[in-house]
Amino acid sequence: MTDEPSTTAIEAAETVIEIRRATHGDYDAVAAFTSDIWPDRGGDYIPEIYHDWLEDDDETGKRTFLAEIDGEVAGVIQAVMLTPDEAWFQGLRVASAHRRKGVSRRLNEACFEWARAQGATVARVMIFSWNAASLGAARTSGYDPITEFRFARPEPDPTADGPCRVSSDPAAAWRYWTHSDARERLSGLGLAPEESWAVRELARADFERLADETAVFAVECEDGLAGAAYRSRTYERPVETETDDGDDEPDGGETETWAEYGVGAWDDVDAARSLFAAIARDAAECGADSARVLIPETARYVTDAPYAGAEISEEPDFVLGIDLTAEQRGGASDDKARQ
Repeated sequence: MTDEPSTTAIEAAETVIEIRRATHGDYDAVAAFTSDIWPDRGGDYIPEIYHDWLEDDDETGKRTFLAEIDGEVAGVIQAVMLTPDEAWFQGLRVASAHRRKGVSRRLNEACFEWARAQGATVARVMIFSWNAASLGAARTSGYDPITEFRFARPEPDPTADGPCRVSSDPAAAWRYWTHSDARERLSGLGLAPEESWAVRELARADFERLADETAVFAVECEDGLAGAAYRSRTYERPVETETDDGDDEPDGGETETWAEYGVGAWDDVDAARSLFAAIARDAAECGADSARVLIPETARYVTDAPYAGAEISEEPDFVLGIDLTAEQRGGASDDKARQ
């Protein structure tokens, strides 16, 4: 099997969908059809990152696919290998003129084939909870629901303090994580340091490496270990201001620094306060203007966070996955014309 599917022509309902690798020369077409996506939520980010998003010719860990109908760009998606057997699919977009023609399914199938060729046994996607159309399309393509999460947003503060001691011991953080309710709720997933807006299974080696490269936190209260977290990355993003119609728009090229923490887990509110305080100090030390921490979407975690003094994001996100060891899943099973 080659490292990517060859260009294919699949005929369904008299529509021929061709799948090929996306190129820099496709930018104008992709920017044109994504410009009308989510206008009420600030628009799509794909045009802003498209050129940086594409893989280099010698890059083997990711592949970006484009769908065409009658020579017109109809959709785009990217597949990334996060670990030797975990694939991540992102940025799936379908042009409004070509929806309900099977474009998303064909793009997903191209990713499935490519990821299997790389050795992946599982692939996952993240979808905003409000995006009902994408949730339905993902289930149709064979994805199963895995977990949901939300972001807590403690304010960076060099003087923040909590009632419990917080160490940077990766062994202690890993030990807490392996026995935590958060790990069970999140199916062992946390934000991937290697890829923005992606999650993967966490391993002990991750905590050991991140203790050296970024930061790891282990909350130690009177009764023992009571919380854990790690910093996945820091990054710059455009400053947004609210317009007269209520939408957020970039503010003249200004940027702000964000510190991102790949998971937050704790036993009780005192542990949460201590963990958020340690994160607030770390974010301040990084020079971050804002911070966010991935937490499970449960009534306890989501209410603990503001009780402990951290803001929370307005809506959760869903993670879905598919078993790539199965030859045919979901909507592909009734399509006899395989790539």
